Amino acid sequence: MKVVVQKVTYSSVTVDGKLINEINNGLNVLVGFTSGDSSKEIDYLVNKIVNLRIFDDENGVMNKSVKDIGGSILLISQFTLYGDASKGNRPSYVKALGGEEASPLYDEMTKKLNDIVPTYTGVFGADMKVVIHNDGPATIIIESK
Repeated sequence: MKVVVQKVTYSSVTVDGKLINEINNGLNVLVGFTSGDSSKEIDYLVNKIVNLRIFDDENGVMNKSVKDIGGSILLISQFTLYGDASKGNRPSYVKALGGEEASPLYDEMTKKLNDIVPTYTGVFGADMKVVIHNDGPATIIIESK
């Protein structure tokens, strides 16, 4: 499992011109799943995401988490995180988990995040347009072990 965590002042997701969800002051999280991913990897990454200290404290030091600031999360499924462009110019997505297997993991991750921090989603498998106002910019890539 791989996530790209971005500190945002605003983020939204649109499908077919319709606004699906939006957040202010929180995290935009792009998530990709691969073979062997399970609840164990989800638990590990949920813990990392909600406790990641990338928000400024009163001294301007990145020392607060999304939980600490009362922020929210926009969680977007993105199989292309497992794109491999090491050979040629057309990425291979063979390491990305198929939608039938990835969708329940995405739902589980959404629920577990939402139990801790308000979490909103896009539409799994849809052609989404995502607006990300990255704050800082601050972008952290985390992969499960």
